[in-house]
Amino acid sequence: MAKIISDVVCPFCGTLCDDLEVKVSDDGKEILEVYNACVIGTEKFLHSQAKDRLTVPMKQDEEGNWNEVSVDDAVEYTAQMLCNAKKPLMYGWSSTNCEAQSKGHEIAELVGGVVDNTATVCHGTTLIAVQDVGVPSCTLGEVKNRADRIVFWGCNPAHAHPRHMSRYSIFPRGFFTGKGHKARKMVVVDPRSTDTAKMADLHMQIEQGRDYELLSALRVAIRGNPLPETVAGIPRETIQDVAETLKSGRFVVIFFGMGVTQSLSKNHNIDIAIALTRDLNDYTKAAIMPMRGHYNVTGSGQVLGWQFGYPFCVDLSRGFARYNPGDSTSNDLLRRGEVDAVFVLGSDPGAHFPISSVKKIAQLPSVCVEPHYTPTTAVCKLHMPVAFVGVEEGGCAYRMDNVPIETRKVVEPPEGMLSDEEFLERVLERVKEIKGVA
Repeated sequence: MAKIISDVVCPFCGTLCDDLEVKVSDDGKEILEVYNACVIGTEKFLHSQAKDRLTVPMKQDEEGNWNEVSVDDAVEYTAQMLCNAKKPLMYGWSSTNCEAQSKGHEIAELVGGVVDNTATVCHGTTLIAVQDVGVPSCTLGEVKNRADRIVFWGCNPAHAHPRHMSRYSIFPRGFFTGKGHKARKMVVVDPRSTDTAKMADLHMQIEQGRDYELLSALRVAIRGNPLPETVAGIPRETIQDVAETLKSGRFVVIFFGMGVTQSLSKNHNIDIAIALTRDLNDYTKAAIMPMRGHYNVTGSGQVLGWQFGYPFCVDLSRGFARYNPGDSTSNDLLRRGEVDAVFVLGSDPGAHFPISSVKKIAQLPSVCVEPHYTPTTAVCKLHMPVAFVGVEEGGCAYRMDNVPIETRKVVEPPEGMLSDEEFLERVLERVKEIKGVA
């Protein structure tokens, strides 16, 4: 008889919804149905059951043909590749658990590698800004229970975080927000008319790349000082209306995404967004929070932080941790030809990096650790399949508000399939043998 597992955590996005129910077969090997998840979260669970899923390691020979190899061979190739490299890049880490991240960092320290996560191409600028000026933030629980003014700046949660608005930010009825969305005002700042923007009380259709100017104008308007007729394509009256709307709220939360972090001014956009949040705290309660993408990219920054003191692009090639965004970040290293091996886990740079970086990966000794085929597989020399974290393996993950949540195992992985942590543990043991470390 089928059974239902409740309180399952969704391993898709940084919202980490923890109210899923998964119906599994009585032998615990097959997922039959998924309840409460969004369409993307549901697909993540069901995709783990794909019939064409890779279950054995595959290695590319000199002619470019793929051949099956044993797990022992995959461990040996990975360990030798990392030990023989002078400066290996170990990239990804955002779609796995904190336990595996910690194990991978230990390997990186032994081989003198560079550890970088997907923040390098999304919210790395946020992390730099937080280091510059700090951050007045809160938890998603506080948003649900207290916030009555919500700003979505440069993000589209209707598509990227499908249950964010229904669970935390707009629609739920919290302890002090008993009327749900009827008691909230929603402002969206986006150059496009997105599905999120269409739901807003006010859509500020900003000119592309002029976020810094509009944020500055809002700071001016909040203080009641005069403004020019238009700023970043937004009329003065609209800016003043938004400023008054935010000041009149009991609890303001600004959520921002890659439309801010990767537009002109980069981390300085976030600096001034945080300054705007602090200004609002002179009139009401205000907080700001990044909309993190991968379900455990926040955890990757946390683990790197407590192991090495820095949240991404950590260079260990000299035997101690160095951090210099723009120098020790993945794309900069690849494009300058400064790394001689690439290890990818929990990400897909083959699909998201510039073609110049992808070409460099294709030319180097490389390993891709991933449950299924990805564009990165095509440019790597070895593909090591592993269990799905959050589906076939549990472990700790950090929600976008930096709250740690324990993910749950709901089904067994295919027979003989290692988890990320188990594979990294075996690689670590072999690296220690090669390096002669006790």
